[in-house]
Amino acid sequence: MFNTIEKPLIMGILNVTPDSFSDGGRHYSLDNALEQCRKMLAEGADIIDIGGESTRPGSDPVSAAQQIDRVVPVIEAIRKHLASDILISIDTTQSLVAEAALSAGANIINDISAGEDDAMIFELTAKRQVPIILMHKQGTPKTMQDKPQYQDVVGEVLNHLMQRINQAIEQGVDRSTIAIDPGIGFGKRKQDNLDLLAHLDRFVESGYPVLLGTSRKRFMGSILDVAEPTELITATAVTTALGVMAGVKLFRVHDIKENRQAVDVAWAIKQRRLSIEP
Repeated sequence: MFNTIEKPLIMGILNVTPDSFSDGGRHYSLDNALEQCRKMLAEGADIIDIGGESTRPGSDPVSAAQQIDRVVPVIEAIRKHLASDILISIDTTQSLVAEAALSAGANIINDISAGEDDAMIFELTAKRQVPIILMHKQGTPKTMQDKPQYQDVVGEVLNHLMQRINQAIEQGVDRSTIAIDPGIGFGKRKQDNLDLLAHLDRFVESGYPVLLGTSRKRFMGSILDVAEPTELITATAVTTALGVMAGVKLFRVHDIKENRQAVDVAWAIKQRRLSIEP
């Protein structure tokens, strides 16, 4: 799937948790989750990314059983009441959660640990022949913002992702089903996030489709002196437009309409540039 993407896709974030950094508790009930999903689809989301565990800095892990209780009813309800063909990704690091979600109707695994938290997730991916997104993070959500350090953040993140890709392939995962995510905000300082954004082309040049997840991230708030995540919608859309120009294929965002517009305009500009270049 990922290797056939032409125009970039928008992945809408649906957190069914009580404590996510930006929208904790807002879509926790089944009815609220369905309403938010309906809204995201109407505004142009291509994928719905459903997570039952907050990964905000300082958050505690959630058991597989609890994650399953949160996400499976939502996935089943989407399939029953909204869309039988919409792409759904499960945001989890645990193979038990991923398996339950896939059985309920999810299509994609989005693993922020790139298989490090649960090696069985690669075996599951290979068995079910589904796409998987591998993200870089330094440390755990509980500790990842406790003085992260890099000498060469772009090189180190890229090398780590390549190692995880090799491990996935060794476990039988088809390389054409893999996408990568540099993990903006996950164990990164402000300057690290800016370096990664300034060199997205390096990740694109790997040959693997790239997912960018900057939505409402606090490093942008520190630049703008803004504390409220919902005030960072425009800032997020700017990074989305820059990502399109760099060749990013997937954008994981809270605010669909604004980022859909950013993708569509940037894509039109990029296509025009390509059409007139010798």
